[in-house]
Amino acid sequence: MKSPWPTKKLGEICEIIAGQAPPSEYYNDESKGIPFLTVNSFGEVYPKIERWTTKSLKESKEGDVLFSVAGSLGLVNLGINACITRSIFALRPMNDIVLQKFLFYALKKYGSQIALMGSGTAQKVITIKQISDFKIPLPPLPIQQKIVKILDTIQSAIDIHDRIIEKTKELKRSLMNLLFHYGLAGLRVKELVSSRVGELSSSELEKLGLRLKKTEVGEIPDHWEVVRLGEYFEFKNGINFKKEQKGKGKLVLDVLNMYTDSLYPNLNEIYRVEGSFSEEYYLKPGDILFVRSSLKQEGVGWSAVFQGFSEPVLFCGFLIRARPKTEKTDSNFLVYLFRTENFRNQIISQSGVVTITNLSQSILSNLLIPLPPLPEQQEIAEILQTIDQKIEIEKKKKELYEELFKTMLNKIMKQEIDVEKIEI
Repeated sequence: MKSPWPTKKLGEICEIIAGQAPPSEYYNDESKGIPFLTVNSFGEVYPKIERWTTKSLKESKEGDVLFSVAGSLGLVNLGINACITRSIFALRPMNDIVLQKFLFYALKKYGSQIALMGSGTAQKVITIKQISDFKIPLPPLPIQQKIVKILDTIQSAIDIHDRIIEKTKELKRSLMNLLFHYGLAGLRVKELVSSRVGELSSSELEKLGLRLKKTEVGEIPDHWEVVRLGEYFEFKNGINFKKEQKGKGKLVLDVLNMYTDSLYPNLNEIYRVEGSFSEEYYLKPGDILFVRSSLKQEGVGWSAVFQGFSEPVLFCGFLIRARPKTEKTDSNFLVYLFRTENFRNQIISQSGVVTITNLSQSILSNLLIPLPPLPEQQEIAEILQTIDQKIEIEKKKKELYEELFKTMLNKIMKQEIDVEKIEI
């Protein structure tokens, strides 16, 4: 059995620089001076630059490791040349003892333990002494290099899937713009998927077999209709439940279940209420749900389709249910439409703002929407669902690598894995 690695205090292997914020009159968002970092700047690996300062008091360097010590405790990033606020410490490794990347990964592992040391009433804070005295295992430099290589390899796989997800989301946005403007015919014309898509004149489009018409909702294919949502759907507000009703009984779909990238609400974490409820408050497959009330204006009007569930589900008073009156609409198509920037902005702008933003049945009923024939609605929805499925597959792959990363990091730091025997 290998002998355990020695432990060292962070203050023995790093210079620790406590941040200090310059006066606010020196801040700007116009790239003047040097980047200014706060706790909100922390990203996955490197900080996000959103603010600059022309007066710098304490700075981090590229070779540092950044650690949050106030507010959101225990966040870790690789350093950049920047001014840092008092809620950030820059740990500057002594390179003949500890590698920057090894220190970064070690703090990823032990950051939550350090965070537990935070004290204070209004805001938890970690002191420079607490950081300096915290011990981490410190293997020899060749072993640190091997550990960094192993963890970097897994992190690279995570980054690759992250980029695939973002590129696929970009593709989805482009396709949504194309399909809700030109319809399915747009996909069959090579010129429309080129960079000239927004430059084609009406006459050029007609030559390509695409006839558009101007309507109250913008240009749409000639064979599409413009209808009021209320002609095809009936609306119902949900129930406002009392706190004492919650616990057992019937399942309830709430606002927090609505905010998903999927077309469908998240049914994994829905609560229950006790009581007797009218049949009209139970959801049916194909019902569209809208967020009626939200503290954040951008949250109002977000929609999702109820697919059905293994037992009856109610919906809460912060939601409006839209139930199809005819078989001429595809709910999946409509939710994709409602999630386009144009319709999101339209719904939000019509919602009244008091202390919270409110959407009404009347607004939804009078909403004008472009409506293709049902087969075309279904085909457009299927195209976009295929892309959504690709995104979900890549998310699951990314999650698997993230779990592998956590497992490897944990086992390596506990010396449960013989790093020297791993081949890369």
